[in-house]
Amino acid sequence: MSAVIVANGEFPRKEYPLYLLKTAEFIVCCDASSGLKHLERRGIAPNLIVGDMDSCTRVVRERWKDRLVQIEEQDDNDLAKAMRVLRERRSDIKEIHILGAGGRNEAHAVGNLGWLMEWEMRCDFQKAGVCVDMVSDYSTAFAVSRDISLEIGEGRKISFFTCDPTLKICSEGLRWPLDQVVFDAWWKASLNRADSDSVTLRFSHRAPLLVILD
Repeated sequence: MSAVIVANGEFPRKEYPLYLLKTAEFIVCCDASSGLKHLERRGIAPNLIVGDMDSCTRVVRERWKDRLVQIEEQDDNDLAKAMRVLRERRSDIKEIHILGAGGRNEAHAVGNLGWLMEWEMRCDFQKAGVCVDMVSDYSTAFAVSRDISLEIGEGRKISFFTCDPTLKICSEGLRWPLDQVVFDAWWKASLNRADSDSVTLRFSHRAPLLVILD
C-alpha cells in the first residue's frame, strides 16, 4: 500500500508526483496548509490532517473535524508529526511519498530533507523494506544507511549528502567514484552522474546518506 503526505511547500504540477497522489491509498495533509486547498480543488479528500492547527480556520475545523489530529508540541514540525501519526496508525503501509516539502522556503526544505536522514536512522526503513521519499517537480530524494544497489538508469544525475564526516563509501557505476571522498562539506559528493543503469554503494558503517536524483 502507498501513502502520500502533503506538506505546505510548492504543490507539484508534473505528471509523476500527481500520479503518486492520485494512486495513493491513504493521504495525510500537514495542518490546514495550502496543500489542503490543492486537494480540495482536485476533489481529493485527505484521510487525516495533522499538525498544531495554527493556520486552521474555523471553516476547515468544522468541515474536517472528524479527520483533524492536533499536536501542539513544537519540538517537531508538522511534516514530522504527520509521519509519526501515519506510522502509528498505518504501519502496514510500505510506500510513503512526501509532496510539497520544498520550493517555498529554503530553510523548511533543508530541514525536511534532514528529516529523511533522521527517520532512516531512527526507524531503519531500509532494513524494514519501507520506501520513504520526497518527490517534487525537480527531483526525488530519499535516505539510506546501509549497502545498496540503486537501479536509476545510465546518465541520470545523482547527489549524495551525509552529516557523518567519518563515513567512507565505495561505489560502482558512478562517473566520479566516492571511494576517496571525505564528507566534511555538503558539496563534496553533489552533482554526480550514473555511468551505468545500476549504482552500488558499500558503507564503512551504518550512517545516514541522503540521495537526490534529478
